[in-house]
Amino acid sequence: MRRSGWPALPRWARWTAGGYVAVLLWGTGVHVADLVVGGTDPYPWAPPWLAAYFVALTVADPVAAALLLGRRRLGMDLACLILISDAAANGWAIYGLSAGELVARIGHALVTIIALGSLVARRALRPYLARLSLA
Repeated sequence: MRRSGWPALPRWARWTAGGYVAVLLWGTGVHVADLVVGGTDPYPWAPPWLAAYFVALTVADPVAAALLLGRRRLGMDLACLILISDAAANGWAIYGLSAGELVARIGHALVTIIALGSLVARRALRPYLARLSLA
């Protein structure tokens, strides 16, 4: 259903936004699985600040996905922030801590590409997303 005052969402925009929602929900699942498997210390190899960041993504990822589903600009802004910072954090973990095998390095490359793509998507989707209104 189209909300009044919003332009209709073209097919490419629906697919783009939906793709980023899927990426965010996949990330949520990964971090929730880490918590389920790892218990109170899901990232024992990581310094406390990095572990706290990864745990915080279990909340931030679905919040960004929900905002994006609601066609809010803040959802895509938050998605960009999450994806860029996640790529940086994973890069630091893989290369700075030498915690990554080849599979981790390939995964990091993919996350980095998706994160950089989110900046392009943010700009393209902006006219179709509404500002967050508290009124």
